[in-house]
Amino acid sequence: MIKAEIVIDFPKWRTKIKSPSLYFKKKIRKILTIKSFKKKNFQFTLLLTNKTFIKKLNKKFRKKNKETDVLSFPMKSHFNKNYKGDIAISYEIINLRSKKTNFSIEFDKMWIHGLLHLLGYNHVKFKDYKKMLRKEQDILKRVN
Repeated sequence: MIKAEIVIDFPKWRTKIKSPSLYFKKKIRKILTIKSFKKKNFQFTLLLTNKTFIKKLNKKFRKKNKETDVLSFPMKSHFNKNYKGDIAISYEIINLRSKKTNFSIEFDKMWIHGLLHLLGYNHVKFKDYKKMLRKEQDILKRVN
């Protein structure tokens, strides 16, 4: 079973996604139809925040003094092996991108991207980027 704890520290998220917890339960049910996720058992936290706070996180943990769309903080714990870590997403950046597409699609791209980082995917090398992108696109097709 996959569980997501949703933490909202920027109220404007609720203008686009009325019930983030319910939204995520539906998305996770769809992810569980993917063969590679069927028997997975893990948890993660999703922080729905703003560009100011995500910039602070980016500066503190990545030494980059700029806003970004999504940050992932993988966690290895001896106490809870099922806890994969935390994802933070900036409302303003997702909202700006959604002007060309759709808010839910842009949001789904970001949390899926963040989740794949928690699960060990990266895009440092081009071959890894392609592998991660294929996985993102496969998941995105299933959740929408």
